[in-house]
Amino acid sequence: MPSARRFAAMHLAGASLAGLMLVSACDVTMAGSSLPPLPAMGPSLRKTVAFQTNEQPGTIVIRKNEKALYLVTGQGQALRYQISVGRDGFGWTGTVKVASKTEWPEWRPPKEMRARQPELPAMVPAGPYNPLGARALYLSRDGRDTLYRIHGTNDPKGVGFDGTSGCFRLTNTDVIDLFKRVAVGAKVVVE
Repeated sequence: MPSARRFAAMHLAGASLAGLMLVSACDVTMAGSSLPPLPAMGPSLRKTVAFQTNEQPGTIVIRKNEKALYLVTGQGQALRYQISVGRDGFGWTGTVKVASKTEWPEWRPPKEMRARQPELPAMVPAGPYNPLGARALYLSRDGRDTLYRIHGTNDPKGVGFDGTSGCFRLTNTDVIDLFKRVAVGAKVVVE
């Protein structure tokens, strides 16, 4: 019988590099456990585009009707990421800031969300099975947490829709890229 590490390696022969890195970071001694397979990181949906704005480089501009997040990179240019936005009744606009950033965040559904969906847990621990995905940028207004996030997802097919409770969701691959590029304190304009 092969060791747990060898068993995992044999079954990962066709996995992507991102998936291999994710599995390597996790404890592979779970072979035979009841945990589901590790979620996919998802494709990159990022593009460099022409983008006219008066905003400074490093600013995030979210255009909900386009389901797009733009990171202003310079005069007339931005990185465009495809996102999911708030479903009917959960959309919002305004200017906020990135208050903090977390890798593999834990998730604590707000009490309002748990009232609507009582089956939700009080907390999901950090790690690859967390619904906030690989990274989260926490948004604040006037120094107060908005409870909205820019975050990844463990379901890459769930990007590009009106389906969140007000957060902005990217593939894990794209949120990792955005996370590296955005500074705490960055301005976020939601249109």
